[in-house]
Amino acid sequence: MTTLALAHGPIYRLRRLFAQTKPRVVSLIVFTAVIGMVLASPGLPPLNAVVFGTLGIALVAGAAAAINCLVEQKIDALMARTRGRPLPRGELSSRETLLFAAVVGLTGLGILYTAVNALTMWLTLATFLGYALVYTVLLKPATPQNIVIGGAAGAMPPVLGWAAVANTVAPEALLLFLIIFVWTPPHFWSLALYRTKDYATAGLPMLPVTHGPEYTRLMIVLYTAALFAATLLPYAVRMSGGLYLAAAVLLGAMFLARAVKLYRRYSDALARRTFRFSIVYLALLFSALLLDHFWP
Repeated sequence: MTTLALAHGPIYRLRRLFAQTKPRVVSLIVFTAVIGMVLASPGLPPLNAVVFGTLGIALVAGAAAAINCLVEQKIDALMARTRGRPLPRGELSSRETLLFAAVVGLTGLGILYTAVNALTMWLTLATFLGYALVYTVLLKPATPQNIVIGGAAGAMPPVLGWAAVANTVAPEALLLFLIIFVWTPPHFWSLALYRTKDYATAGLPMLPVTHGPEYTRLMIVLYTAALFAATLLPYAVRMSGGLYLAAAVLLGAMFLARAVKLYRRYSDALARRTFRFSIVYLALLFSALLLDHFWP
């Protein structure tokens, strides 16, 4: 254990361990999972599935984030955006982080298996492995398409939520998966554009590093256009109604306009605003699905 870690008490270290679960990211994961739970039920979903499903998914997602921090601690130390995390600063040891992630992750899986259903547990375990191992260990340092392929793990929460309530994976759940899957590249590449130097310093083959900023901006436009089309599918298959359609068109047009502007008149400030908007976009889009579900 490092000297800095020993200098702080257990409460402080617990707070720093909690920070490694990336609570803001987990909150979006939980939100989209809950939307999946609601849409899987014609009315209100069973309270037991919502409470224990949400808790289990949140715990496993937090554990995956902690493993990500553990694996990437040397890379994080090289990047301005991440060098303030607990492991690069020496506030925690690798052993503490690994033990914390194991306890939290196994607790989450246990809750899902015993209080929800086995399908949700296995899907959540596969999502954990997809993010913590396949994406973090294999894909991220190996290919500029890491976020595209690895985005499958990040798109799973609504499927997990659906399975928690219905104990199955319906085609409608896969549409929710598709939306997040296509949303992930323009969301993440907006960040990568104004953090290109960071990724280059860390030796990570992110798209702006390997293919240049102009190509990345073009890919953002194309993926955002594909996202626009994907968000219309819930209405096309009668999964949602006019309220959602109006929101999807409006939000999609706003996102696409930002992507085109980013391509034509790039600035780091605009890339940062586009990244932040993409988070608001996804939250509002899934909120529209929720409201539409209960719309008379």
